[in-house]
Amino acid sequence: MVLTDRQRGDLHAAIFEYLLSRGDEGFQKAAELLKEADPDSCTGKEPLEPGKTPLLEKKWTAIPRLQRKVLELERTAAQSAKIHAHRAGTPATSEATGAGNRRMLPRLPCTHTLEGHAAVVTCVKVHPVFTVAVSGSEDGTIKVWDHESGDYIKTLKGHTHTVTDVAFTPKGSHMASSSVDLSIKLWNFSTYVCLRTLRGHDHTISSIQFLPSKMLETSTGSRTTESATTTGLDAEKDGATHLISASRDKTVKLWHVETGFCDHTFQDHTDWVRCLAVRQSDGKVWASSGNDQVIYVYDNTKAKIGELRGHDHVVESLAFITEEAFPKANRENKHNETVRDYLASGSRDRTVRLWKVSSGECLATFSSHENWVRSLLIHPNGKYIISCGDDRSIRVFDIQAKRCLRTLEHAHDHFVTSLDMHHTLPIMVSGGVDQTVRCWMLD
Repeated sequence: MVLTDRQRGDLHAAIFEYLLSRGDEGFQKAAELLKEADPDSCTGKEPLEPGKTPLLEKKWTAIPRLQRKVLELERTAAQSAKIHAHRAGTPATSEATGAGNRRMLPRLPCTHTLEGHAAVVTCVKVHPVFTVAVSGSEDGTIKVWDHESGDYIKTLKGHTHTVTDVAFTPKGSHMASSSVDLSIKLWNFSTYVCLRTLRGHDHTISSIQFLPSKMLETSTGSRTTESATTTGLDAEKDGATHLISASRDKTVKLWHVETGFCDHTFQDHTDWVRCLAVRQSDGKVWASSGNDQVIYVYDNTKAKIGELRGHDHVVESLAFITEEAFPKANRENKHNETVRDYLASGSRDRTVRLWKVSSGECLATFSSHENWVRSLLIHPNGKYIISCGDDRSIRVFDIQAKRCLRTLEHAHDHFVTSLDMHHTLPIMVSGGVDQTVRCWMLD
């Protein structure tokens, strides 16, 4: 390395200062020799006052600190690259971050524990666009969180009893919430204002789901004009035409999001309907289940196309593959077609089952949970099922190997009630009876 004249002079001055500060005879002789060799740099330098650190020592000790700082920045950059890899859109970026090969599975410990609810957290949902998650609770409130930073954002109040479920429109502009107070509320997620309250069920509303815009073939063949909307939602802009709700009154109701009217009531169930699932890829299939232990599957003409039987207890949760509504055509392949025919179910019989919707066949049964299974999802890559339950764990099941791949013991301090994952961001959130929401990084 070649030093400039100024750098060389500064180095000699610092060494001369250090030698003088040592005080020993040998160091003093070395300082005199250095002064003879470079009098311009060393002239005028006097011994330091007692207790003062020479400049050379300061610079020498600064090097390890800078090295540690560089390592910390590299780790932070790598973590940020993982989080934002989906935004890069370039093969080089994906290869550098390993985004194309990562399994993206949750691991301990959680990245954030979000506290603020005064009662059990009953439901959680990740926003489809922003780094935001919402949670509903038995305290009757909905809280909005930034799952990336762990910051609290807002509390939405309006329900008078337990909030049982929340759901976003495919584009994330609006949100719906259901409650034990027999109401469904539609919210503008930009202003956090309640636009409309839907009523019609005779008992607790357990679950809600928006249906993508192409979901239903209405008899009129045309959608409601913007001027006719009474809810503030525009089906074309929001990406959803209808909303379905499941209730303890044994029915599933179909609501038009623009008018707020109930278009149809499904009455196939003989007991409490607890859960719903919608296939987001094409919006052509949705399913419901509950206390009668039967999973009913419907198509976009409101016709029942299948019944799935096999659980021995209440079915608590249903899930199609986690993905965005109407993904782009360039993502289509044989694997996607296969996994989009999957439906997962979790039950109080402590099992997770994987079904093939087209044939009604049960492809696999996972029995690792030691208590009720409360919530589940199918991983966006279609290779794993992630579930949680009253055994306080979150478990990852390998579909191909038909085994439990990973267990997050004591994921919460009490029963784990709910689970959700973003379709591209490496983030998962869970809610529990311990009144907290926890964020999990996927790697």
